[in-house]
Amino acid sequence: MTMDSTKSSTCSTKDEHFLCDDWFDPLENGVRTRIRGFIEELLEAELDAALGRARYKRSGLAGDEAPTAAAGSRHGHRERSLLGTFGATTVRVPRARLATPEGKTSEWRNATIPAYQRRTKRADALIAGAYLSGTNTRRVRRALAALFGGAVGKDTVSRVWRKTKGDWDVWNTRPLKEEPIIRLILDGTVVRVRLDKKATSISLLVALGVRADGQKVLLAIKNMGGVLRQAQERGGLARFARQFGRARLANSRLVARGLRTPELVIVDGGSGLDKALAALWPDAPVQRCTVHKHRNLLAHAPDRLREEVSADYNDMIYAATLQEIEAKRKAFLRKWRLKCRGVADSLEEAGDRLFTFARFPQSQWKSIRTTNAIERLHEEFKRRIKTQTVLPSAETAAMLFWALLASGQIIMRKVDGWSSLAEKPSDQIIDLAA
Repeated sequence: MTMDSTKSSTCSTKDEHFLCDDWFDPLENGVRTRIRGFIEELLEAELDAALGRARYKRSGLAGDEAPTAAAGSRHGHRERSLLGTFGATTVRVPRARLATPEGKTSEWRNATIPAYQRRTKRADALIAGAYLSGTNTRRVRRALAALFGGAVGKDTVSRVWRKTKGDWDVWNTRPLKEEPIIRLILDGTVVRVRLDKKATSISLLVALGVRADGQKVLLAIKNMGGVLRQAQERGGLARFARQFGRARLANSRLVARGLRTPELVIVDGGSGLDKALAALWPDAPVQRCTVHKHRNLLAHAPDRLREEVSADYNDMIYAATLQEIEAKRKAFLRKWRLKCRGVADSLEEAGDRLFTFARFPQSQWKSIRTTNAIERLHEEFKRRIKTQTVLPSAETAAMLFWALLASGQIIMRKVDGWSSLAEKPSDQIIDLAA
């Protein structure tokens, strides 16, 4: 009896053929076959310069003087594998011994292909870019198989990614004194990472700055450990905000880097954050995110009233003038104190910080009302890591968030109303009497 099967009789992936594998390009093939000779010519020319003479030649004569002493001698070649955007190739690297001032000799080391280098920097950049574009390490191997001839595995992708740690460390210590930051946005997101061989949700707290010209810039990413809600309950957001202190924590990294007091701070309203900000910058106005407060109100309302709460809240928040906002706020409180006391109490808890945006020019209201500038980054970040259900470590999560911006995979634009940022806010605050 015969049986049909969709499985191949061989389990080896070496004999697998994918679409486009047999597309022969004579131009590409011609270029790649000449790459090896070109690299070897560069290496030979570098060694000729180090020895002061070409191969099979003596050092030159200077007038009637005797030949100058040789700087060293060649002694064969060794083969090295190299991976570049031109594909994988094997080159013969010349070897030589160079004379030292002490009368001894040392092995010549070329600068064209440094010791232990197996890939060109452009190849590393291509591999890292493919990873950052939103795929996992195994899929990068498949995507670049045609270019690199299968020479890139998931371990190679991981090693290339780890090379960015040096740039990450430099970014974390860069000076902020010259950054004209006038607005600070603080918010957090939750990602799943592997801790102690278990998948754990941790919170990444992000600080986003707005320059005087309206351009948004990433200032810091802090891994707070544990899930975001637990971090808030333990004062995690407050600890993150205290890092920006000038007097209390003079040794703080961000303070030492020279971050100045912002003209406005926009927060999501996490527990303990308001007190921390008041201690650090007592004169800096604070805006509570209206979207987060909207979620808080809905959490206090029964399902049958949530649509009505949303309608009344949006009418108040998106009113055209400060006077309209005050009138709608009073009406909101009078109505919901009777229908659902918890909703009214939650709105009163936010105080005037929920309406700080009304003190600024109306063209800026959209960018001030919420922490959406960071929320948008969170969405892009999660969209790019959805192929990886769990990230390797907490540091990797923070590095990946930063790398998506540093590599240009995510580009931040100016805030809405940037042309009016030079205008000073009014001193008029909303009337809380209701």
